[in-house]
Amino acid sequence: MLASYNLQSTFSAYSFYNEKTSPWIIGLILAVVCVYCLVGGGKRVIKATSFLVPIMGVAYVLVSLLIICLNITTLPNVLKTIFVEAFDIKAIFGGFSGSCVMYGIKRGLFSNEAGVGSAPNASASAEISHPAKQGLVQVLSVFIDTVLICSATAFMCMCSGVEPSEKLSGAPYIQAALKASLGEFGPIFITVAMILFAFTTLLGNLYYVDKCIYFIMGKVPGKKFMTAYHIIASLLIFVGAGLSAGLLWNVADVFMGGMALINMPVIIYLSKYAVRALKDYEKQRKEGKEPVFKAKNIDLPQETDYWN
Repeated sequence: MLASYNLQSTFSAYSFYNEKTSPWIIGLILAVVCVYCLVGGGKRVIKATSFLVPIMGVAYVLVSLLIICLNITTLPNVLKTIFVEAFDIKAIFGGFSGSCVMYGIKRGLFSNEAGVGSAPNASASAEISHPAKQGLVQVLSVFIDTVLICSATAFMCMCSGVEPSEKLSGAPYIQAALKASLGEFGPIFITVAMILFAFTTLLGNLYYVDKCIYFIMGKVPGKKFMTAYHIIASLLIFVGAGLSAGLLWNVADVFMGGMALINMPVIIYLSKYAVRALKDYEKQRKEGKEPVFKAKNIDLPQETDYWN
């Protein structure tokens, strides 16, 4: 629902956008396209977006660097603002006693999903010789998501000189920041980027749901069940586009927090096996071997479906 809202909100920068009708129209189009892809008809669409998203990610960072360079004279003040406000004693204690830390945790969870338990669904589909390889890739993905992409966005917006407000927040704020430096190209670039990012996020999350349903039921569900699921998914996408940002963020925060509360104890319990797997990987690398994982090498007490 939140991805659907974020996607449609990028169109608010254009003259044709109507606050009452446009979100629902865009949401309907998005819901139809997503369901079309889910039922197997959009393989070309999925292939095209999967190819374009990494390119758009690199382009996004480059555009951020370009805006920083165009406004390089503002960079010292931006850095000063960041460090002064980050290390302000009153702000620090106020943040710990108030909502700032909680807000940071919530947005951090949404940024990279570290500790939430959703990213392993994608990682588990990778074909590799040792799970530690994919684990290290996931560590890098947290750095790319939060440190690189989010920092690029922050510096780009702060260097532009555009001040955020209650009305100018989220994607429209980023569009305004780009427009101030790049003219009309800025909002168009963000719209295209958001369409690609949000669309692939939707398909990725729905892929997670597919695999979870298969696991819980122990088989591929029947056609009637999947049709009902696709209808529910499309309705959530459609409704999400027309609801308020505050409501959607609050709903997302509750569910993300719930996932973390479930997943963190599991991570703690499994950490000893993760450490053993990493040591096994490092040992094989030091011996000059191509690391190959066997479950027996780390004394797993349970029977495993793979790695035997």
